[in-house]
Amino acid sequence: MISSSSRLHPVSICVVISATLLCGTCLLAAEKIGGTLRPNNPKLVKLPIAWPNGDEATMVVFGDRLLMLSSYRKIGGGEMYLRVHDLVTSNEISRFGQDFSFACGFVNGKELNMFATKTSEKEWTKDVYRFRTTDLKTWKKEMVLPRIGKKHILNTSVCKDPKGYLMAFESDGPTGWETWLARSKDLRRWDRSNGLRFVGVVFANPTIRHVPPYHYLMFGTHRTASPITDYEYHLDSTRYITCLMRSKDLITWELSPTKYPMLDAAVGEGINNTDADLFEYQGHAYIYYITGDQKTWGAGRLAMYAGTMKECLEAHFPANVPMVRYDARKAKFTYPKKK
Repeated sequence: MISSSSRLHPVSICVVISATLLCGTCLLAAEKIGGTLRPNNPKLVKLPIAWPNGDEATMVVFGDRLLMLSSYRKIGGGEMYLRVHDLVTSNEISRFGQDFSFACGFVNGKELNMFATKTSEKEWTKDVYRFRTTDLKTWKKEMVLPRIGKKHILNTSVCKDPKGYLMAFESDGPTGWETWLARSKDLRRWDRSNGLRFVGVVFANPTIRHVPPYHYLMFGTHRTASPITDYEYHLDSTRYITCLMRSKDLITWELSPTKYPMLDAAVGEGINNTDADLFEYQGHAYIYYITGDQKTWGAGRLAMYAGTMKECLEAHFPANVPMVRYDARKAKFTYPKKK
């Protein structure tokens, strides 16, 4: 979740206040994308299912098994660990990684990987570790992304592309939650010297995917700063949502120009639709996400797109519609010229 009692930090308060002040100067959505009306979103069906607590999770197909890899963190603070569930039987297969949180999963051939952040009540979050297994019983652990200075590392996401492996990782910072990119050839040694950064608005809990010819970045954010304010929302009570961007070079990114963000709260949900991850199963795309009130309750939920992951992601970028762009080197949004 973007904000909870286990994740509160003074800088986030400053970000919300600053973003709210900026909101008053925002233009209308139609003006922001060059005077073109925003197209409707592709149809995502929020399935009538929920997992209690609302843990960060990745769903994967490993061998012939459909698994859910998650990090349990008691709301309000306390016990933390990593776990793997069978999504067909609901049985817990493995529990490990005491005092680790903010987990993500990645299948690399016959090897299952989990990346998670060392976490404590005293020091909050520290370094990122990689856990790997081939049998779901024995897990090997190694530290792969150390904390630098006073920055705290939170969520991570890993994908494979033609140059090797790409990690999106989240930290705190002057503008609130920020996202950065790192590269690796072997999943062990990560280079984060590319100078690419996602700041200016909240870029939280990132999920990175490579679906040729694009990289796609899903991220959680507040609805209070432009260009996020330019979307419409189904509920006035919504505060935190999931947006989607794409890029061919990791430098210039396009923000989905749909009417609504990729995920925002529906009737009966809480104030957020965040911490999203996605996977494909039997020709359909599924998006796992968390909703709740950010304080006392949270739940994991699942949305489905009746098509492949590629079709789902592409559908969020309809042709011939002007798009807001983000330069990851300059950390700057640019808007289409009004027609």
